[in-house]
Formats: sequence, C-alpha cells, structure tokens
Amino acid sequence: MTHFTKLLSASVLALTAGMASAQTDITVAIQLEPPNLDPTGGAAQAIDSVLYSNVFEGLTRFMADGSVVPGLAASWDISEDGLTYTFTLQSGVMFHDGTTMDAEDVKFSLDRARAEDSTNAQKGLFADIADVTVIDPATIAVTLAQPNGSFLFNMAWGDAVIVAPESIETIASNPIGTGAFTFTDWVQGDRLELTRNDAYWGDAPALESATFRFISDPTAAFAAVMAEDVDAFVGFPAPENLPQFEADPRFQVLVGNTEGETILSMNNQMPPFDNVLVRQAVSLAIDRQAIIDGAMFGYGTPIGTHFAPHNPDYVDLIENSSHNPDRARELLAEAGFADGFTTTLKLPPPSYARRGGEIIAAQLREVGITAEISNLEWAQWLEDVFKAKDFGMSIVSHTEPMDIGIYANPDYYFQYDNIVFQAVMEKLNTTTDPDMRSELMAAAQTLISEDYVNGYLFQLAVPTVAKAGLNGLWLDQPTAAVDLTGVSWSE
Repeated sequence: MTHFTKLLSASVLALTAGMASAQTDITVAIQLEPPNLDPTGGAAQAIDSVLYSNVFEGLTRFMADGSVVPGLAASWDISEDGLTYTFTLQSGVMFHDGTTMDAEDVKFSLDRARAEDSTNAQKGLFADIADVTVIDPATIAVTLAQPNGSFLFNMAWGDAVIVAPESIETIASNPIGTGAFTFTDWVQGDRLELTRNDAYWGDAPALESATFRFISDPTAAFAAVMAEDVDAFVGFPAPENLPQFEADPRFQVLVGNTEGETILSMNNQMPPFDNVLVRQAVSLAIDRQAIIDGAMFGYGTPIGTHFAPHNPDYVDLIENSSHNPDRARELLAEAGFADGFTTTLKLPPPSYARRGGEIIAAQLREVGITAEISNLEWAQWLEDVFKAKDFGMSIVSHTEPMDIGIYANPDYYFQYDNIVFQAVMEKLNTTTDPDMRSELMAAAQTLISEDYVNGYLFQLAVPTVAKAGLNGLWLDQPTAAVDLTGVSWSE
C-alpha cells in the first residue's frame, strides 16, 4: 500500500469516526407546557413552540428571518383581481399516519378554521375566505371576498396549519401532521417527545429525536442548564443568570427579538376600564424601564403601541404614555376616582408576568390603585381571562406576528370596540399598495395608543442558552416556534 493510500485510508476512517460521533438527539427546555396539542384550536403559544414546522405545516411558513416562503404549497398563482389564489401542492406529502395529504385536506382545514363553530383562536385570519375549491388532488383554489394583502402571511401562522379529517378527533392529545418529526409521547407535567419522520417529503432533519422539557421555575431552569441536563433552553426565564452562561465556554447565549408585545391588558368593558381617562391614568402610572430593568434585567425594548419596534412600519408613540404619576392622579380624580379603586391583576406563569406584575402593582399603588394579584397556571389563565374575560387587568406577551388586527375584534379578551379602528383595519386588509398599507398601519398604531386600550410595556426579548456545539437554532422568533428542522450538532 502506498504512503498516499495509507493517508487516504486514515483520513476516511477519521472522517467516518467523526460522522459517527455527531450527536443526533436533543433535549430542549421551554418554560410553558402546551395545554393541548392542537394549534388550530387553542390560543396558547406553547402549542406552536413545540409543534410549528416540527409536526404541523401550513401552505406557507415563516423562516427564521420572518420571511414567508412556500410550505405545503409548492407555488401559487394570484388572479388579476387579487381574489383567487390557486395553490399547487408539494408532491408526495404524507401525514404521519400514512395517509396522503392532498387538496381535500387543505379544504377541510380551511373550512374547519373559518366555520361558525370553530374554536380557532385567530378566526380573523380566515375571515376574507369566500370559497375553497378542490380542482384536483394537487391543486386548490381559495377565493377571497375582497383582496387581502396579508393572505399569504396569514397562511403561515400556526393557526393555519393543515390537518387531516381522519385524525381530528384525537388531535389535542395525538397530533398527526406532515412535518419532519412525528409525535411519540407526552408525559404531562414533564416532557414531550418527537421522532424523525423518515417518510418526510422535504429535506430530512439532522436530528433523529427530540425531547421538549417543561421547566417553569427560573431557579430550576438555571440548575437544569448548568448541570447540562438540557441541551438548550429557549426563552430562558432567568435573565439575571445570562452573564454567567456567557462567561462559560460550555454554553452559547443567543438574545433575539420576538413578535411579543408585552402588555398590561385592561378589560375595556369592565368598569372602571371602560373609561379612557382611567386607562390613561394606568398607562401614565407605569414606568416601563423600571419593569424592563427589574423583571427582565434590561432585556426588552420599550413600546408605546401594539407593534414590533423592529418592523419598518413601527411608529414610536412612547411619549403618549411616558411615566407621569402626578398626571395619573389628576386623571383619576377627573374620572371620579380621586381615592383610587381596587381591581384584579391576574398573572400567567411566565417570568415577565409574575415579576412584572409585582413591580406594576407597586407602581399603581403610588397613584391610589390597588391591584390584587392572582397567580394563575396557564390553562386557568386561558379559561378565566382569555375565554371568560373575568379580569380587571392582566399581563401577557402577544407573540403572534403583526397581530394588531386583534384590536378590531370586540370579542377578543380585552374587549375593545372602536368602529373607527375597525374601519382602518378593514381598509388595510383590502389594500395591497405598500405606501398606503404603511399609512394605515401608522393610523392603527396611533389610534390604540391614544385610546390607551392597554398599557404597552415592552417587546419581549427571547434569550436562548444552548450548549456550545449546537447549530441552527432560531435567534429571533418571528412566530412562537422552536423549529428543529435545521438544527444539528457540530461533529
């Protein structure tokens, strides 16, 4: 054997050994556990965190940079009047139960989402759909009642994923999608397990298996990462510990943007929050920066309206509700509450809510408002606050992308009903001209800021702590997702 051949053989052996040693499983921790596993039937972002793109896919999908690209739709044609979208579906797509995904499944999914009895948390995404027609198994036409410049964007949401009628009865506990991973097991209160889908129609993921662990307590989160019990913690809930991880060569720390407008929501139909003077007083009593510093250790971007600051159409309206406790007291007196009032502050589990709630309650006390704190588990918050609307105030981060349209829905949990705002949003939905859309988005942001619908706090940052050899995790979260399809380990 020549010297060159020996060297070549040694190189091949070394390469093979290196390939064999690359890890193919991952354990990812997140703070919130999904209340169920149907992204088309519930509002909890934790459902998308685990299942978006991994298990379920839509006609289009979000990439890590927020761009919208083809998903289960390989391509589409839009009619000249902007009303009909004809989608050509990807070929060879199978659901995880072995059944074929075709145009009938798309029609079923869209019709189910927009039905009168639909429990979809974002029915507004489908409001403009007038008709869904199957042309052939690989082609479907969606006709809108009016042009909608956001339609392809809307179809990328987790609420718009394609599901199969055969599995719909058990989707909440046994999700069957078309994604790169199949659902394997869910041990409630502990973990959820996924396995690589070897029959996946697209590019095969590098990971063979993935475990999501649910760790809500910040102290336990720190201990799990430090002990290397988890490979990554997305949305790490103890930002005060991030410098410690940044200084440790075993870890990498990623701090990105989310679409999460964190708000002090007010029940606009419940006295005294049906009075704009009271809502303004609450907004002026709040010191945003103190909340960002105290609850988030400086991680977060102040906002003055319900819109992401990294969006080119964001309008800086922070001055409308800059911290001014003296003016807050004057407004309360003007509204007939010179002695203040007592209300509820119902908080879900995330750190921003629990820690932020304590700070906000103290700030409100300074102007005479007593906020009685109730700490709720996530399922209880969804039931009491989101569904039953039984609350005075709450704190939550709205992580859906560009979701200012929720303010046009009077039945949404904070119950804002303004026909002027609704008209602006209706005009926006039918407008495709980019300059006009920007003007309308500015008008919408200004209306809700000046109407003090909610207390606008900050845009949620998403800190991720991961082991040093892990690649492909999203830095930013253009939608609430821990997309594992492009994640791999260094060899």
